Amino acid sequence: MTTVLTPASPLTAADRCDRCGAQAYLRVVLISGGELLFCAHHGRKFEPELKKIAAEIQDETDRLTAVQAQAAEEEQR
Repeated sequence: MTTVLTPASPLTAADRCDRCGAQAYLRVVLISGGELLFCAHHGRKFEPELKKIAAEIQDETDRLTAVQAQAAEEEQR
């Protein structure tokens, strides 16, 4: 996915996936206006279609990897 380098605002735990209600890690700003929020799973699932209708895609899924790495590091201590 295309990552927006300077997002208007970071996604928070209060931002929820429009498809399933899980925490959102992707914000899709539509060419037609408005936005959609997706969890990592649904963002990957709908990626081809989203790219066709998106003006911008803010992808913060790298935060998931960072959290997992931090948890693994804490377990080793």
